[in-house]
Amino acid sequence: MLEYAYIVVKRRFGVMSSEILVEQLHKLCHDDLIILTQHLTLRCSEREIEYDEIKTTILNGEIIERYPTDYPYPSCLMSYTLENHKTLHVVVGLGDSRLWVITAYRPDKKGWEDDNKTRKVNH
Repeated sequence: MLEYAYIVVKRRFGVMSSEILVEQLHKLCHDDLIILTQHLTLRCSEREIEYDEIKTTILNGEIIERYPTDYPYPSCLMSYTLENHKTLHVVVGLGDSRLWVITAYRPDKKGWEDDNKTRKVNH
């Protein structure tokens, strides 16, 4: 029964596969289809991250981690090095034919390898 409910929820909210593709994110990366969570808004204010940096990361970045079982929508972690040479990580969910931007942060050296795409094992 639980598996059936999961499939119904995925169909209802427009996510037929838990595998998010970059092309899907690009297709939905328009101001009228992007939902900024309250958590994101707070964190961006604290971390001095601009909306344009988030969009640039979604449009040009790569998926470095996938979270197919996230609730209420599958999500992924994207990474991109901006023109200012600072890397930005953005967690984006895909559902209800919209992009749900969950959080954004600049990776730190304590938790990430030098490529800013690989988590350190012993962190």
